[in-house]
Amino acid sequence: MSEWVKSERQRERERVRRSRARRSASIATASTVVFIVLVVWGVTGSPGWPRVRETFFNGEQFVKALPDVLSGFVLNIKIFLIAEVLILVVGLLVALARGIKTPAFFPIRALATLYTDVFRGVPTILVIYLIGFGLPALRLQGIPSDLATLGIIALTLSYGAYVAEVFRSGIESVHPSQVAAARSLGLGHVKTMRFVVLPQATRRVVPPLLNDFVSLQKDTALVATIGPLEALRQAQIHAASTFNYTPYLAAALLFILLTIPMARLTDHLADRTRRRRGA
Repeated sequence: MSEWVKSERQRERERVRRSRARRSASIATASTVVFIVLVVWGVTGSPGWPRVRETFFNGEQFVKALPDVLSGFVLNIKIFLIAEVLILVVGLLVALARGIKTPAFFPIRALATLYTDVFRGVPTILVIYLIGFGLPALRLQGIPSDLATLGIIALTLSYGAYVAEVFRSGIESVHPSQVAAARSLGLGHVKTMRFVVLPQATRRVVPPLLNDFVSLQKDTALVATIGPLEALRQAQIHAASTFNYTPYLAAALLFILLTIPMARLTDHLADRTRRRRGA
């Protein structure tokens, strides 16, 4: 069996593509460098730059605040990881409840719809205030008093509504013929959802779900409004004692280091989904 050999025309096309790719990369790199140089020159040449540098980019204050801000950021990560799991569960259950068509379960569907309408309409920070200060004020037995736990509950309620709509859109995107085929094989409603609809819907909604979780990681900083010593709260304490805002820069950098890889992963999965669909 003879080995396949590229034709001269094919090799020429590949050479042209490589040449164009190198030229595009060179132009993009050069334009980026020029842009950065112009921005740095414009900012550092402004009259107020010395004051801004001392207030926001003080190396000594950065080093002094970083350990406390970093320890607080560990709490942000814990809140994020716990809330993420709870949000997925709540979102999926609410999406399934909204998809129930049986008249006997209308109250459940109505409650699920009311939940999504309310918590998508109320800003997350207000939900955190209401849960963080309202639940302990009830003085009911079993109500958690830990501020981080209350923050997790608030984030779960707020983001659960958004994730429920993401799941619902994924479920509704599955073609009805898939459900009909499953039912023709003798599968009931529960098994059809479990083995046919949900696996397809989940694959389709992974990119938007990751996008929501990028926002969730940033919004864990809102929990600082009710008192837990997370990254933003630690930065506030240092800034209040020194009247220097560099600790906020330290907190911002930590969030960036975590959210940018998640954002790139989201873009990668979205591109892969488009390639699978031939877009």
